[in-house]
Amino acid sequence: MGRLKVVTVVGARPQFIKAAAVTPPLRRVADEILVHTGQHYDRELSAAFFEELGLPAPDVNLGVGSGTHGVQTGEMLRRLDPLLAAERPDWVLVYGDTNSTLAGALAAAKLGIPVAHVEAGLRSYNRAMPEEVNRVLVDHVATRLYCPSEAARENLRREGITDGVRVVGDVLDDALALVPDRPEVLAALGVEAGGYYLATVHRQENTDRPDRLVGILRGLRALDAPVVLPLHPRTRARLEAAGLERETAGIRVVAPQPYGATLTLVRHSRAVLTDSGGLQREAGALGIPCYVLRDETEWTELVASGRAVLVGADADRIAAAVRAGAARGQPGRGRGAALAVVRDLVGVADA
Repeated sequence: MGRLKVVTVVGARPQFIKAAAVTPPLRRVADEILVHTGQHYDRELSAAFFEELGLPAPDVNLGVGSGTHGVQTGEMLRRLDPLLAAERPDWVLVYGDTNSTLAGALAAAKLGIPVAHVEAGLRSYNRAMPEEVNRVLVDHVATRLYCPSEAARENLRREGITDGVRVVGDVLDDALALVPDRPEVLAALGVEAGGYYLATVHRQENTDRPDRLVGILRGLRALDAPVVLPLHPRTRARLEAAGLERETAGIRVVAPQPYGATLTLVRHSRAVLTDSGGLQREAGALGIPCYVLRDETEWTELVASGRAVLVGADADRIAAAVRAGAARGQPGRGRGAALAVVRDLVGVADA
């Protein structure tokens, strides 16, 4: 049998990070075609990640760009279909829960190409979140499901999915080891190690509801140390459209940061406050307390272990939880998930 042929579909920040851990060992044993859908296309959210993480440039960039969820996903499908039909890979590999994940999985499934899903089995049980819909649909068409935890495996079992499920750990732990600390970032932003909080807000459920956005910002302003807030383009646009820029007074608003700078800010912060699934996991892996600016999370094991606490968008609840030190930082689980994914894929192909 010849070398395994894999088409990997990525399109957003969390996928670039995880692919940076999986692609190098995968390319030692397989022929990989890396497809970027163009879902994230700003330099800070796309090209900069490839450069910083040492991820090879995409073999194909579909250039889809922005749009509503349906339009964006439909355009990805339209462009992926002929590509996959021509390449006929042994596997299509997808990561996480974005529109790119869903489009890659659906396009492959419609053509009878097996789908491998890294980060399978996560559930927030909030179907109002587009990401939750994506997770469920992808897991139900995937052939191989790589879970970061036993809790994720149990979620799949409850939905009747048991074949092809493997608990490999979180490939993010492997990716974190690729990024060195950059303490000069702290000086550039005027903060000291242990003397600030890091916050991010970008989820549609928060940015598109002014009441929630205002509640979060007021909660951040009530904290007992400076808050560094790298402002997502969507969040900035929503603030401007609603005339709420004044609500950021006293918060250190900065541009979106490169990945290495973001991890440095996480490592040296008192705590992280975020609605990002990826940043929750990064804080957890680095042993930093995390306060989740949502009413539920797909990373339920972080909450169960006390490493993360759900605080929603209520200013008083946010400030009180941080003041009480409700979240406890604990070290992550360690590396090896990326290699486990590659070994399993190759083993399935050889069977």
